[in-house]
Amino acid sequence: MSASGGTKAIVAALSANLAIAVAKFTAAAFSGSSSMLAEGVHSMADSGNQALLLLGGRRAKRAANEEHPFGYGRERYIYAFLVAIVLFSIGGVFALYEGVEKIRHPHELEHWYWPVGVLLFAIIAEGFSFRTAIVESNAVRGDQSWVQFIRTAKAPELPVIVLEDLGALLGLVLALGGVLMSLATGDGVWDGVGTLCIGVLLVVIAVVLAIETKSLLLGEAAGPDAVKRIRAAIVDGDTVTRVIHMRTLHLGPDELLVAAKIAVQRGDDAGEVADAINGAEARIREAVPIARVIYLEPDIYREPAPAAG
Repeated sequence: MSASGGTKAIVAALSANLAIAVAKFTAAAFSGSSSMLAEGVHSMADSGNQALLLLGGRRAKRAANEEHPFGYGRERYIYAFLVAIVLFSIGGVFALYEGVEKIRHPHELEHWYWPVGVLLFAIIAEGFSFRTAIVESNAVRGDQSWVQFIRTAKAPELPVIVLEDLGALLGLVLALGGVLMSLATGDGVWDGVGTLCIGVLLVVIAVVLAIETKSLLLGEAAGPDAVKRIRAAIVDGDTVTRVIHMRTLHLGPDELLVAAKIAVQRGDDAGEVADAINGAEARIREAVPIARVIYLEPDIYREPAPAAG
C-alpha cells in the first residue's frame, strides 16, 4: 500500500479500537448500559473495517495477469465499499435496535463508574487515533477543504479512517451524554436515547462512504490538475501538435490509464510518428508518475467545418 493509503493511520485505529472494544464490553457487562454495548459493537465493527482495509491494500498489490490485465488496484475500492455497506450498517442497525429496546424497557444503570471511566479512556484513545488520521491526511490533501478531500480522494483508506474516527469520537460523546443523563435523572431512557443517536450517526456515515466509494468503483477520471499536466506533456510542438481528445481512468488509487487521440504532421513517416508517441509517453510518466497504462492514437487533425448559415 502506498503512503497515500494511510497504513499508519489504519494500524493506529485498529490498535485503539481493539483495546477500546474490550473495555466497552466489560463496562457493558458490569453496568447493563445499552449505549456501552452499542459502542462495543461499534468498536468491533471499526476493527473489522480496518482489517478489511489492510486486506484490500494487500490484495491490490497482486500483479496483472491474463484474466485481469489491468491489475487488481480496484480491490482497495471494493473493500472500502464493504466497510461502508456491511460493517458500518451492521453497527448502525444494531445500535438503533438496542436504542429502541432500551427506550421501551429502561432499567437503572449499575456500577455507573464502569461506563464513565471506560468512555473517558476511549475518548482519549480515539483522540490519538483521530490525530494520526488527520496528520496522515494533511500530508496528501494539500489546500483542499475536508469536504473536498473526502469527495475527491482516489485512495479510499484515509477518508474512511477520518470519518470512522470522527464518528467514533461523536459516538463516545453521545454515549457519555446518555449515561450521565441517566445518572442525573435516574431514568434509564436517556441511555437508550444515546444509543439511538449512535445508530443514526453510524448509518449517516455509512451512506456518505457508500456514495463516495461507489463513484470510485464506477471509475473516476484523473483530477483537473493531472489532466492539465498530461495534456501539456503530450504536445511537443513539433511532431505532436495537439490533443484531439483524451480520456483518463483510475485503475486504482496509484494507477492511471490514459487514452488519447493526438494530432501529428501529415508528412511524417511511421518512424517519426512512433518516436513522437514514445517521447509523449515518457513525458506523461514524468509529469504524472501514476500514469502506468498509456494508449496514444495518431491522427491528422482537421478543423471542424463552419456551421451552415
